[in-house]
Amino acid sequence: MSDGEGVSPQFAEDILGRMKGEIGEVVIGYEEQVEDFLTCLVTEGHLLMQGVPGVAKTTLAKTFTQVSGISYRRIQFTQDLLPADITGHYFYNQKTMEFELRKGPLFASIVLADEINRAPPKTQSALLESMQERKVTIEGTTFDLPNPFMVVATLNPIETEGVYPLPEAQVDRFMIKSKMDYLDSEAELGLLKLKGIVAEEPKNVLTSKDIGLMQEAVMDVHTHESVLGYVRDIMRASRTLEELELGLSPRGGIHLMLASKAHAFLSGRDYIIPDDVKTMAHKVVDHRLILSPEAELDGQTQASVTDTLISQIAVPKGDFKEER
Repeated sequence: MSDGEGVSPQFAEDILGRMKGEIGEVVIGYEEQVEDFLTCLVTEGHLLMQGVPGVAKTTLAKTFTQVSGISYRRIQFTQDLLPADITGHYFYNQKTMEFELRKGPLFASIVLADEINRAPPKTQSALLESMQERKVTIEGTTFDLPNPFMVVATLNPIETEGVYPLPEAQVDRFMIKSKMDYLDSEAELGLLKLKGIVAEEPKNVLTSKDIGLMQEAVMDVHTHESVLGYVRDIMRASRTLEELELGLSPRGGIHLMLASKAHAFLSGRDYIIPDDVKTMAHKVVDHRLILSPEAELDGQTQASVTDTLISQIAVPKGDFKEER
């Protein structure tokens, strides 16, 4: 796919379009979520997906992996799931008379943690090291995870029984929270037509090498100091709002900057503009905010507070391109 010397923003924009086309042959109507997937993949981030049962969260994750050309494993989180069930464990091989490692499903490039809030906190916390360090520790020995590595976790918003709230430390490690709602009327009609025929397998669009080159290219996207200041101001202002008990963490600010870089890159630019930050704000910021009791009583939401936050910060103006 690439020339071996790096990839251009135009290459990335073309890849995104082709991925949407291939995935659209299997999953209709969720192009924005496809972009969320690719944004996290090229920034080494993780994705939290929220949607009611049956909106194709798992199918979308699996199809995205197929067109990305990388390994995929699915973990169905349940109340009796143990940390060793996802990381792996040693077992005694009676044939060789030695202990051998049986790697868990975390050893894949994309790991789908289905209904992550169904597992107890101890198992949820087993994901923390893998998400942050790209490593797992099994019985005192540390192992590197594949590169690329990305966790895609799903949440069912209507379940209230038999679930455990995600700790804030874990929620903060997800770069983007992507919401999958019901499709509109026309898209649902297209879905019914699609499921009435035998669909072809989606074609492979990317390779692991391409992903690595895109990750390097995203880091080279130019961010003007005024745009960095814009992200900083959003981050710091969130900590002073009366509506919030907890604002944006430094990690959240970094994620907002990286997601903005990826949005610019996938839009065919090698520099960020303030609109990139605005576009990614709800996806990166909302799920990190904790509303005050008074704000909840007033009917405010995390999204409405983010809107307030963005409206209060002065938008930088000028030429944001890198001087050559």
